[in-house]
Amino acid sequence: MKRRLFLQSSVAAAVAASLPASQAIAAALATMTEVVGNVNAVTGNGAQVTLEQAAIQELSDSLRGRLLLPGAEGYDAARAVLNPTINKFPALIVQPSGAADIMAAVTFARERELLLAVKCGGHSFSGKSTCEGGMQIDLSSFRNARVDVDARTAYIAGGSLLAGLDHEAMAQGLVTTAGTVSHTGVGGLTLGGGFGRLARRFGLALDNVTGVDIVTADGKLLHADANEHPDLFWGVRGGGGNFGVVTNFEFRLHPMQRTVIGGDIVYPMDKLGDVLRFYADYVTEAPDDLYLDFAVFSDPGTTEGGVVLSSCYSGPADGADKIYSLIEKVGTPKFNGTASIDYVALQRSWDNTDPRTKGSYLKSGFIDEFPDALVDTILQKYKALNERGTTMFFQHSGGAIGRVPADATAFAHRKSIANMFAVVEWPLDEPAESHVKYVKDYWKDFEPFTDGWYTNEVADHTDKTVNGNYQGNYARLLQVKNAYDPTNLFRLNANVKPTV
Repeated sequence: MKRRLFLQSSVAAAVAASLPASQAIAAALATMTEVVGNVNAVTGNGAQVTLEQAAIQELSDSLRGRLLLPGAEGYDAARAVLNPTINKFPALIVQPSGAADIMAAVTFARERELLLAVKCGGHSFSGKSTCEGGMQIDLSSFRNARVDVDARTAYIAGGSLLAGLDHEAMAQGLVTTAGTVSHTGVGGLTLGGGFGRLARRFGLALDNVTGVDIVTADGKLLHADANEHPDLFWGVRGGGGNFGVVTNFEFRLHPMQRTVIGGDIVYPMDKLGDVLRFYADYVTEAPDDLYLDFAVFSDPGTTEGGVVLSSCYSGPADGADKIYSLIEKVGTPKFNGTASIDYVALQRSWDNTDPRTKGSYLKSGFIDEFPDALVDTILQKYKALNERGTTMFFQHSGGAIGRVPADATAFAHRKSIANMFAVVEWPLDEPAESHVKYVKDYWKDFEPFTDGWYTNEVADHTDKTVNGNYQGNYARLLQVKNAYDPTNLFRLNANVKPTV
């Protein structure tokens, strides 16, 4: 089936020349798509359907943004996610310029019961922001960040990346929790939880959301906050993408100095026991102003590797010496990158650690304590000298996160002191199966120490585990799902399946 795209370049250029920059960008996106035939697609239940040429053309003509069909310029970039082992081909991709386009796309998908994926930053390890044969809504052209200094509120468009939030807020001496990799999408991070270097001080990203605008499965644009659609507001904070496409986030901002102390300290592998025992003892005692991660990694096919403590201290300057003097007692590192640093620069410092140029698979789970038995298991089971690139990683939680009641939002894991990961990587030209089996088998020794998992990361879950993972919040989530997405249009997530 032939599909062609026609860009009215001369008209677009003339219009753009007469517009301000932001409007010119939007105008440049408004390309004309000529649909020259029917398109085969799949429904959410996996059934084959045929999308008629006229209907697709009508959708395209209604958009201010772009409609991309296979073979079109930009299609491959739009469908791609950061995990390169996931290679799926949507039947059509909508790149909206605003909420109206999202409303049109959602309505089109609902009326035809299409499999629907929503992509913001594309970081999903499980690849749920793309799909095979359905519709993908790619929010990469829908980005904007605005700060109201007097109200200490940030207004963030649904497709924005964390870098925009950090950049605009910190320029005004304000911050909110915003992950650890700046090219992460705001939507995916926030709706599932939103850990970050300031979470122990200011709470999760979702704890700082004061309102959202969201397109629900009926194609309507709703505002949800503590007073308007409060049930939906409760559900989106931890329920992930189960309820719709958020077009705008309102974040509470906090005053903070621009300079913090942080960076990575790397120790040789023979210090694993010393560093791990220090971390296990200190992780629950650390002040809220300190965020401290632990990692141990090995390079595939070599004996090289290292042990890492990564920190961000954002508290009063006179409190830093005591904290870092404790860390110094752990031992002599191979490298110490700890220094005074611009917070936004620190937020960007891990951007190149997540290039996804290799295949990867992870298992993860929250831990509510760090017992000696877990330390011993890591020391016994961690395989530094093997043919695979293996990483164990702990992301610090606790602090302000744990002082929010478990039922205040849909995110229930308030008892956790850290999120524990096991990750394996492999060259893309190697089959994935043996590597995935390896880390699943490896994880069996660690899963007994966990208490649920982060919905933004886990790929293989069942209805039963999703229910249990919400730890008492599932029944209320189900009520919200039944009210706002009774046909389960938004199912590519840790899915709450409707019962109506």
